[in-house]
Amino acid sequence: MHIATTEEEVQEFVKTCKSREQKVGFVPTMGALHSGHLSLIDMARSHSDVVVCSIFVNPTQFNEKADLDNYPRTIDADIIKLEEVECDLLFIPEVDGVYLEDHNPKRIDYKGLDKVMEGAMRPGHFDGVVEVVARLFEIVEPELAYFGEKDFQQLAIIRLMVEQLDCEVEIIGCPIVREANGLAMSSRNERLNREQRQQASILHATLQAMKDLVDFLNPDEVEVWGRAKLEELDYCELEYLEVAESRTLQPIFRWKECEAARAFVVARFGDVRLIDNLELYNSTSS
Repeated sequence: MHIATTEEEVQEFVKTCKSREQKVGFVPTMGALHSGHLSLIDMARSHSDVVVCSIFVNPTQFNEKADLDNYPRTIDADIIKLEEVECDLLFIPEVDGVYLEDHNPKRIDYKGLDKVMEGAMRPGHFDGVVEVVARLFEIVEPELAYFGEKDFQQLAIIRLMVEQLDCEVEIIGCPIVREANGLAMSSRNERLNREQRQQASILHATLQAMKDLVDFLNPDEVEVWGRAKLEELDYCELEYLEVAESRTLQPIFRWKECEAARAFVVARFGDVRLIDNLELYNSTSS
């Protein structure tokens, strides 16, 4: 595996690949890699000729400095994991290597996607996401880019960004990878103690139970039921639980009025903020 630390090194590598008519797949990450990230590399490997991964803890998408400071950094272990899954190039830039002195952040019309859930709880967060992903696409110039569905709202916004900025890249959403107890894999899980890690499985268990109620209750009733289940727990601090249409992320009132709907949840276990989602309804499979 090649390791690059500058834009010039990445572009030289990619230029060589494209001269050989090799399709470049890209997996942007913030490091602290786990099986979920590695599943994205595997997906890229199966659909691309060359796989590029980046590790960059992007400061512009953090609302809380403590969250940025505490974000796990495990670069040596990450390199070993990427070598094991046969990643071709790892890009590890410094902040000033991504945001140059004359950097002009990209902005898009979110069409309301930034007004709900994560956008409402973390003002400006998606500006940082758009800024860094657009910049990384400029550097890597991939044909394909892979993102996990755990951050489903982020995925929707990146797809919108690609459309509005005319980025010549196809966005591939990849299924959530879960631990044995159902907990969605996340770099933040490393900050949970053993008891919290087990307790946090309640998020997926609640979402799954909500899905089982779709045939009996309307969306707002399912949402209220799920919220009540989590709010009664003393070890779980619920930030939000919402049922929304999968494309617009707007609330729905009847299942039949949309093609697909998901439940989205964020809660804290101690000082660790966890996110999860699950498709509850799909008209093509109902």
